[in-house]
Amino acid sequence: MNEAAAQSVDLLIEARWVVPVEPHGVVLEHHAVVVRDDVIVALLPIDEARAAYAPKQTVKLPAHALIPGLVNAHTHNPMTLLRGLADDLPLMTWLEEHIWPVEGKVMGPEFIRDGVELAIAEMLRGGTTCANENYFFPDAIAATYKRYGFRAVVGLPVIEFPSPWAKTRDEYFERALTVHDELRGNKLLTSAFVPHAPYTVSDESFERIRVLADQLDIPVHLHLHETQKEVDDAKRESGLRPFQRLQKLGLVNDRLIAVHMTAVTDAEIAACAEAGVSVVHCPESNLKLASGFCPAEKFREAGVNLAIGTDGCASNNDLDMFGEMRVAAQLAKAVAHKADAFDAAFALRAATLHGARAMGLGERIGSIEPGKQADLAAVRLDALESRPLYDVASQLVYATGRHQVSDVWIAGQRKLADRELIGMDVPDLLERVEAWRGRIAAI
Repeated sequence: MNEAAAQSVDLLIEARWVVPVEPHGVVLEHHAVVVRDDVIVALLPIDEARAAYAPKQTVKLPAHALIPGLVNAHTHNPMTLLRGLADDLPLMTWLEEHIWPVEGKVMGPEFIRDGVELAIAEMLRGGTTCANENYFFPDAIAATYKRYGFRAVVGLPVIEFPSPWAKTRDEYFERALTVHDELRGNKLLTSAFVPHAPYTVSDESFERIRVLADQLDIPVHLHLHETQKEVDDAKRESGLRPFQRLQKLGLVNDRLIAVHMTAVTDAEIAACAEAGVSVVHCPESNLKLASGFCPAEKFREAGVNLAIGTDGCASNNDLDMFGEMRVAAQLAKAVAHKADAFDAAFALRAATLHGARAMGLGERIGSIEPGKQADLAAVRLDALESRPLYDVASQLVYATGRHQVSDVWIAGQRKLADRELIGMDVPDLLERVEAWRGRIAAI
């Protein structure tokens, strides 16, 4: 094809390897991704791409794997400012005696803004391009994500006790609907209801959420069966396991994003598969809080859409999805007593396409396919720690660190270039973070 016939496009990314995730398990060598505006228009061999397209910019990645941007399916990103605050404590002690009291004293729009900004910087440097957010002040959260062009599902919180965000049940719902309306038509931001957990949300609130989620066509994202104690307490108080209660209330359906799910029965796993529930596995947080082990391989074998999340930095203590993939795969093998459980290709799929599907974004992101948004991450695989290389997916999951992420795009816009954040004032951010450290440490 002569130059005159070449199609004009915005971006051509030439990579040593492309891991599209869909089709599953495929690794393409010496391929290029072609982007026009914010959309992937082609994925083809580099020589063919050079002949067919006239890009405004070409990025060559001769020692890199190009993957879909990682999708963190469960986060509390303002809590980056609480990283390491109350470590080595059981879940309810950590939550009730440390985290909630501190949050009550510092939570507000500025805390939210700075925490989310720190999280965005950390996520971009780790190849994450989308987060499923679960926290208070969703208006401030959304404004910060919008400012930096980061993709997110913004949680609309509901809980039965007052917070700096809302004082009554009605106010939680009123403010949630206002934020949802403000996000209509935004290309990067959508919303979901985020009732905290069955033990902090009433039947009346859950019933309102079910009706509204159906009307608005948005997910319901909550902590569920995080510990055996949660299940035992619920049975003692109501005679029902939390999952049974949600079934009774009509919330076990394909909108439900159930996070943690450590204390579950085989029947509950089967019910999740039948109803189309998505489960988010947060292995590092569960391990650190001694919450239990999600039977991830059983969920996978049942055909449940299984995604991966980091949880918040107060309980993890990072937003490292490469580390999370590795631990998820290794832990699943140990729990299942099967070395071939939760293989590397599946771990990468859980951290990309399955997260996108859980959040209602599976048609937009999560894989490198024509027609999808150009959310991409490039990972260098030529360092001595990544050599020799026999299997790209295996190397990404078991031998790669987030420091090897070199470049990131969201909707075709470059956010990280050769490890440098674009459009973020890092010194100013760190100065604000240090001010928060001093304030919080003095509480």
